[in-house]
Amino acid sequence: MTITLPPQTSSSPPGLQPQGWLRYLSFSLDHKVIGLQYMVAGFFFYLVGGALAGMIRAELVSPISDFLSREVYNEVLTLHGTVMIFLWIVPVVNGAFGNYLIPFYVGARDMAFPRLNAVAFWLIPPAGFLLIASYFIAGAAQSGWTAYPPLSLTTPAAGQVVWILSVLLLGGSSIFGGINFIATILKMRRPGLKMMQLPMYCWAMLGTSILVVLSTPVLAGTLVLLSFDIIAHTGFFNPALGGNAVVYQHLFWFYSHPAVYIMVLPAFGLVSEILPVHARKPLFGYTTMVYSILGIVFLGLIVWAHHMFTSATPPWMRLFFTIATAFIAVPTGIKFFNWLATLWGGKIALNSAMLFSCAFIVHFVFGGITGVALAQVPFDIHVHDTYFVVGHFHYVVYGGTVFVIFGSIYHWFPKFTGRMLNEDLGRFHFLITFIGFNLCFAPQHWLGLNGMPRRVAEYDPQFTLVNQISSVGALLMALSTLPFLINVFWSAFSGRVAGDNPWNALTPEWLTTSPPPVENWAGEAPLVTHPYGYGVPPGRIDLGAATGREIWSSGQ
Repeated sequence: MTITLPPQTSSSPPGLQPQGWLRYLSFSLDHKVIGLQYMVAGFFFYLVGGALAGMIRAELVSPISDFLSREVYNEVLTLHGTVMIFLWIVPVVNGAFGNYLIPFYVGARDMAFPRLNAVAFWLIPPAGFLLIASYFIAGAAQSGWTAYPPLSLTTPAAGQVVWILSVLLLGGSSIFGGINFIATILKMRRPGLKMMQLPMYCWAMLGTSILVVLSTPVLAGTLVLLSFDIIAHTGFFNPALGGNAVVYQHLFWFYSHPAVYIMVLPAFGLVSEILPVHARKPLFGYTTMVYSILGIVFLGLIVWAHHMFTSATPPWMRLFFTIATAFIAVPTGIKFFNWLATLWGGKIALNSAMLFSCAFIVHFVFGGITGVALAQVPFDIHVHDTYFVVGHFHYVVYGGTVFVIFGSIYHWFPKFTGRMLNEDLGRFHFLITFIGFNLCFAPQHWLGLNGMPRRVAEYDPQFTLVNQISSVGALLMALSTLPFLINVFWSAFSGRVAGDNPWNALTPEWLTTSPPPVENWAGEAPLVTHPYGYGVPPGRIDLGAATGREIWSSGQ
């Protein structure tokens, strides 16, 4: 089948743009360069956020405030949450992998709006450095990443205003990226490629982008009003001036609950790409997986108030948000059982990418179960603002996204660089991360059930031993970064040459050179209508011919 590609959308002639490593420091319009720029910048901020987490856990080794002052502890806590969410997870699972993979998956040469794409990335570094610089110049914000008034109105104003400005820049970056992904997926598909033939990551990014475009402007408007309260002493949220702080919570969580799915949905998509390849089986239940993503998008927008059961929420509202939140377990459960069915009976290769992906399933299920428990009003009131919530949140967000980010790097590193990562170092990295993560966050559920509040630098001495165990886990997680960094830097220059398709995968990014050329393919883009055709009976797609282009051009 020969189909003419739509007109090329990419940008400037290759000769006018820096080549080699310099292109990663330039205002490049190539979606692959921008994707890797997102990834490197995100990982830098991951190290910053991890160092801040280390300071928090060092303080909590003993029950008294002896390492950080109470004010500095609040600043570090605020910076840690903001950096990890807005500068690490969201930019990497969306910006990095989305920019790199989506044009391949829809058969395009670039994103729909390449210049807007570059602007979206280049808003992130100044926003990040502005946030960190506030600690040294004006004193960082102390109100936590939620910035609840009246607390955010009573702490030092300069740091809080800088925090708002930084988050507004990052929100603008997310909105630009979301618009670009929606336009690319809906309008840039090559002729002949139907929506229900797209790889699952496309659907995950489409759902994520809808959430971003609908909910992020609400947060932006809310923070602008909060800044008016701080700078101009207006009374939108200030109770002393007639404002309503609970209204701020409603508006904040209208964005920040979907934000969980903005982080997790892309991870769902990435895992759905990794499991079929390394299990050599088709993705089970493709259609139900698509509708479950759409269900999560819809339900994710109507459950924000379950964070506010203790904020004078009326009984009818508690009942509605309890039921709506519990319903999210249905589409999420569909995805979980489909992943298990994909693995069932497969020829599973327990390499680093697969180990991180399987660990994600375990962690996310545990985080999901505790999430359903938190949706129940009596239980939520009992553990609200305790360490149970901290443990649940990290199982969902760290176990559900960071493990996927690492698994995805092991899976796509050969495409990024043309070289393989070292598997022994990869498995060592996984083992320490897995042990450290569970040692750190599992005991925090016990702390919360027994009444230890979160966001405190001092606590009852009866919790000392469990906090020390948790801090040892955090130390292991910090150490686990070393073999990963060594592996990446060594393999990027001296690793085994990967070839174009080391996994014999069927999705389109593997049908070009590694690393790919500027406009993705030297000739016509392949038409991939069965991205998960592993193990399909002979006569339709012959997996035995997995090294040839006939699989992708067969039109099956």
